[in-house]
Amino acid sequence: MKIASFNINGIRARIATLLRWLSETKPDVVILQEIKSTDETFPKNEIEQLGYNIQTHGQKSFNGVAILSLFSIEDLKTGLDGDPEDLQARWIEAEINTLRICGLYLPNGNPCPGPKFDYKIEWMNRFYQRAVDIINSEQPTVILGDFNVIPQREDAADPELWTNDALYCYETRSQFRKLINLGFTDALRALHPTEKVFTFWDYQKGSWQKNNGIRIDHILLSPQASDRLKSCQIDSYMRGEDRPSDHAPIWIELNTDH
Repeated sequence: MKIASFNINGIRARIATLLRWLSETKPDVVILQEIKSTDETFPKNEIEQLGYNIQTHGQKSFNGVAILSLFSIEDLKTGLDGDPEDLQARWIEAEINTLRICGLYLPNGNPCPGPKFDYKIEWMNRFYQRAVDIINSEQPTVILGDFNVIPQREDAADPELWTNDALYCYETRSQFRKLINLGFTDALRALHPTEKVFTFWDYQKGSWQKNNGIRIDHILLSPQASDRLKSCQIDSYMRGEDRPSDHAPIWIELNTDH
């Protein structure tokens, strides 16, 4: 079973790019982030023609997450508990083929310090509480998306550039480490522990051409899912395509003979 995450950076601007990638790579489940569209304006028809079921948690012009699945999508939930006033569309989860699959678009948090960083940490605290519940459920679970977290020095081409950034500052990395310490596995680092690989290259300053990237898109596996992990790769070539997102897809393959 192939499960992917892709920050599409505007679904309507990049629908052709997405359709081409879906047709070529044929993932079973995809979590999209930054769809930047309402549920009503999401281009479902084109994607459904490829055989995907679709659920969206959209927001006009900003944020937004979606699930595309070749399997049925059951028990859909959107948003994190703990702050009824938070209307930003950043979390979606469902049960798919016996797996709990959770997609997220974690707040960027810049400038740091400041109100946006405070919101990031508050959101991560609510995310942590949901992660505790997931671990306690013992259901095989995949949490994936744009975490806006650079976990360690190896995850940036030039870590010194990010020292005071909300993606890499100590408090952000500590919050991410708390998630790992619950028992989740960082799928890419489980299989590629020291490889310098990235999922994001800024549009500015020739970042793609210089491979001046960072790894901020992650796939975390509960213990029951990590036992099934076969592979984890980044489709970095997508960043060099016409009209690319500034992110590349990351995906895993899980054994399903459990």
